[in-house]
This record gives sequence, C-alpha cells and structure tokens, in this order.
Amino acid sequence: MKIFRRYGLSIGLVLLLLIVWEIGARLYGKPFILPSPINIFARLWELRSVLFINHLPATLAVILIGLLMSLVLGIGLSIWMHESEIVRKAFFPLLIASQTIPVIALAPIFVLWFGYSIWSKVVVTVLITFFPITVNTFDGLRATDPHLKEVLQTMGATKRQIFLKVELPSALPHFYSGLKVAVTLSVIGAAIGEWLGADSGLGYFSRRMMTQFDGAGVFAPIVLLSLLGIALFLLVGLLEKITMKWRNEN
Repeated sequence: MKIFRRYGLSIGLVLLLLIVWEIGARLYGKPFILPSPINIFARLWELRSVLFINHLPATLAVILIGLLMSLVLGIGLSIWMHESEIVRKAFFPLLIASQTIPVIALAPIFVLWFGYSIWSKVVVTVLITFFPITVNTFDGLRATDPHLKEVLQTMGATKRQIFLKVELPSALPHFYSGLKVAVTLSVIGAAIGEWLGADSGLGYFSRRMMTQFDGAGVFAPIVLLSLLGIALFLLVGLLEKITMKWRNEN
C-alpha cells in the first residue's frame, strides 16, 4: 500500500499510456512497424532464453566496466581540479567540449579503432557517463561550507582531515546525483555502441530484428534495456541511503 500511495499516479499514467498504445497499434494494423504492448511482451517471453543468456550479460558487462572506469576517472579528475586551479583551468573547458561532439558520430570511429570487441562499446559508455560524475562531484567539493573548513584549520586539522571530514561529506549528495544520471545514460551508451558495431548485446539484437522486419523483436530488448536502467537507478538510490544515513536522519 505504501508503494502504491507513493507511485500510484505514475503507475496509473503508465497503464493509461499502454492502453492507448495497445488500441492505437491494433487500429494501425501493421505490427512490423508498430507492435502492440501485448505482442512485445509475448515476443519478449519467446526470446527470453536468447536475450537473458546470450545478450543481456554482454550489455551488462559493457555498462559495469564503463561505469567503473567513469567513476575512477571522474572522481579522480574532480578531486584534482578541486585541489589545483591550474588543472581546473586546463581540463574543465575540455570536459565541456567533450560533450558537444555527438557520440553517435564517434561510435563508428571507435569500432574502427577497437573492432567489434567490448572496448569499442565501453569507450562510448565512458564518454557519456564520465561528464555527469565529474561535474557533479566537482561542484559538490566546491560547495563545501568555508566556515567549517576555517574552524577545522584553527583547530589544527590537516588538509587530509578537512577533506575526509568536511569536503567529502559535502560532495556525496552531488556525487550521487551525478551517478544517478550516469547509470541511466550508461544503458544508452551501451545500446548505441552495440547498435553500430557488435556481435552480441541487446542493442545488437534489436538492430538484427529490425533487418528482419520483426517489430516486436525490435522492442523486446529495448524493454529489457529500460528495466535495466531502472534497476541500476534504484540500486544507486539504495546505496545512497546506506552510505548517507546521517542525511536521512536529519
């Protein structure tokens, strides 16, 4: 009941959209172009073995490796820019410029460089997810209350102690905000990479079904990608609650 009270309106809206979609698809009468939700879920059930055993693990590997690399690079660069004004002036404009290039235009280049291996998809994922993690963590570090830092400095705290006791807790909410954006974008990045060059994965399977004019087969892996993004988002939210109990208690 608690979940229904909290998400009742969202669930109702989704059900309404599915009903409208179902009616519209049946009236249109061309399932190879616009399959109905019932046809999509039926096709998803038919393809469950292929999708869950062969393609879902490949996409999940791309997402997890890409997110891990983005976390290491993003957190490291954000701390480095926070500690050094020279580094910030050198890298921050490049960081912004990296987001002005359409990723879909770079993906074929990565395929040329890395082939159909997992790394061409990982690079696309990193390029998409690196930015929100870096910028949000950097903003969180800069949002630290200067008065708290001054108090600790007058008490003889070291720079490391100030970072761990003040700056890091201040940056955590911003970091998790960026990570929530990044995990949803990671699904898009993996799908784009697989769509343009792969021999396995949900994005690859969706493209293969398109060549066969299987509308429901195109949508079936997309449904899985959406559910995967939602699951990752909820997982980050759970991790945020566990690591920031002090915030939830206030």
